Amino acid sequence: MEIFKDFIFDNYKIDNNICDFVNECEKILEHRFEELSSISQYNQVKILKAMQDSKLQSTDFNWTTGYGYGDVGREKVEKIYSDIFSTEDALVRPNIVSGTHAISLSLFGVLKPGDHLLSASGTPYDTLLKVIGITGDEPGNMMDQKIEYSEVPMKDNKIDFEALKKEIKTNTKVIMLQRSTGYSDRKALSIELLEEAIKKIKNFAPNCIVFVDNCYGEFTDIYEPSNFGADIIAGSLIKNPGGGLAYSGGYIVGKKKYIDLISNRLTAPGIGKDCGLTFGTTRQVLQGLFIAPKVVEDAIKAALLFSVVFSKLGYECFPDYTEKRSDIILSIKLDDPDKLCEFCRAIQESSPVDSHYTPEPWDMPGYDDKVIMAAGDFIEGSSIELSADGPMREPYYVYYQGGLTYYHAKFALMKVLANFKLKNYIKI
Repeated sequence: MEIFKDFIFDNYKIDNNICDFVNECEKILEHRFEELSSISQYNQVKILKAMQDSKLQSTDFNWTTGYGYGDVGREKVEKIYSDIFSTEDALVRPNIVSGTHAISLSLFGVLKPGDHLLSASGTPYDTLLKVIGITGDEPGNMMDQKIEYSEVPMKDNKIDFEALKKEIKTNTKVIMLQRSTGYSDRKALSIELLEEAIKKIKNFAPNCIVFVDNCYGEFTDIYEPSNFGADIIAGSLIKNPGGGLAYSGGYIVGKKKYIDLISNRLTAPGIGKDCGLTFGTTRQVLQGLFIAPKVVEDAIKAALLFSVVFSKLGYECFPDYTEKRSDIILSIKLDDPDKLCEFCRAIQESSPVDSHYTPEPWDMPGYDDKVIMAAGDFIEGSSIELSADGPMREPYYVYYQGGLTYYHAKFALMKVLANFKLKNYIKI
């Protein structure tokens, strides 16, 4: 549309060649977009059914004070999550501050001194390394609590089941799977691979708890890891399931006996899930959940478009746009710290909030390397919204994710290209 081209040139100096190039790349994805719409449609009605079955009503959005006794809305949120993920129970609370907190809470809830935690998907995400005690020297980490840890590297982007079998000990209590890529160049674990892994682990280690870090993977498929027998899965409400509306929080779903243990860890033994103020967030949590399938669909569509464009410009992208998606993250290998910074700055300039600020690498809590992060979000740190970040280390991957609407993300892609073209990083 010519009026759009004129508008973005007059206001953002994005020329017609960039616009035409992105539109041509978009045509390659028409069939993929149809597949994503089918997944989104299924998940939308699945969530609707769970809300209807719980008899969700307007008075459930009222909230209590103090201890939070008798908070019917809180109980319905957890029942809805439990139904959606096909689990026995759920813990969904605003005072779970992040995905890392949800994971840490889950693991500390079920592991005791002398137990062994085994990662079947290689080295976990950076922030979890300090929780375990692999890096840093944080008081109260798992190793400090006499919890043992080991990991099995992935082999050709797949779980090495033979090596995993050999690593299991008599005290192995939890086998952990990280669905998303984290700050790595591996592919996300597909739902098919997760299904295979859970079934095989249950076969050769039936007494072990299978825990899945589900961050960034929710609603990217019609199934979740819990559909295939994962004992506990956890994630953040300011990622996929919050739909960009949840102010804060995290969720943990799974078998009731484990949710009870984890709840006691969150509050205190004997209190568990019975207390805990929701601070009036029930409406935002459920409204965000309701629109989450469409938001996730648009985020994946945007990731695919970024992947096509940067692949055609000669950059290595993970995953490739032809591959099935199992999370919303796209990693692009830039091989240049200046390109990483420029990419993030263009994303920030494309944001609705704080677009006039320039992101710079900084010592972000939980990370050993400096990290640059672009996130001009309505909810601070909400990575289901348009965002990009990366650690300042070789080979300088940028990790792009989110976008509440596809058209916003598509514009942001054009802005990245315009900035790269101005710096003579690309020719279009």
